[in-house]
Amino acid sequence: MKNSLKNSTLVAKMPSKGADPRQGKLGFGIQKEAEIDGVGMGVLSDGTAFLTGRGLANLCGVSHRQIQGIAYEWVQDVPPPRAIKLREILATRDMYLEQPYVEIRRPGHAEFHAYPDVLCLAVLEYYAFDAGVNVKELAKQNFRRLAGQALREFIYRHVGYEPATQHADEWREFHDRVSLLANCVPAGHFSVFHAIADIMVALGQKGLHTGASFGPDISVGRLWSDHWTVIKGDSKFGPRVTYAHNYPAYFPQAASNPQLPWAYPDAAYAEFKRWVREDYIRGGKLTRYLTSKASAGSLQAPVVERALTAIGAPLQLRRN
Repeated sequence: MKNSLKNSTLVAKMPSKGADPRQGKLGFGIQKEAEIDGVGMGVLSDGTAFLTGRGLANLCGVSHRQIQGIAYEWVQDVPPPRAIKLREILATRDMYLEQPYVEIRRPGHAEFHAYPDVLCLAVLEYYAFDAGVNVKELAKQNFRRLAGQALREFIYRHVGYEPATQHADEWREFHDRVSLLANCVPAGHFSVFHAIADIMVALGQKGLHTGASFGPDISVGRLWSDHWTVIKGDSKFGPRVTYAHNYPAYFPQAASNPQLPWAYPDAAYAEFKRWVREDYIRGGKLTRYLTSKASAGSLQAPVVERALTAIGAPLQLRRN
């Protein structure tokens, strides 16, 4: 059965009774989501527009099982013709995907597969022109309407995602912490939060935005404090002192304001930066921290991998 989406130019195959591309609320990592006439869609935290597996199937006029089969074919030593053709289509757009979907883990729910818009367009083109006896007229109609950037723009519009506004929202919690902590550290000392601001910015640029639910300064602070004790930092650089650290009022942590973390003497700043570079990042501590967050489902594994690559951290999970 075919049906035109209301107030849109997209044609969709209606799902069979009981089919629902979203089983419960999606977990962390989904900025926006919606379902339009059986086409489940949304935007990931890094701005990637996506369709659900069922949504992509409805768009192409094929069964959900056929879309699920793409993931299996993608990793075969000898890929079948469909996987080969999809890779060729992506290559014409200078795109390469290690896997055809982003895996979203939701505690208490089945894992969720988000198919990025670039892959969706390749699949749509395949079923419009290259699938032989399986070419679908529905896929042709939708491909004509959604080629180029049209699919991404369609998803953005229907889920209410505005890239410029969303970008500002993603940085709000970090910026609010920076503003609140200005001039709070005693003269002659530095805080861990301020000293790793460059790392938090680098992570944010790859989609790992720090805020109420994710604050690497806490992890860094604890490990650096342990290192300080080992090297007898008070004797070597001078005594550390506490300072009043407040979280923004809308953070859950604000209930226990003010926190009293350590501030370290400026004389130790070079040693701190060396420790962060050699021990925390290159030594694998940051990798373990972020991959544990990904394993728990609070961070997206692909985004974690991109962020670790960007700052030169080892990708493999190392154990203490």
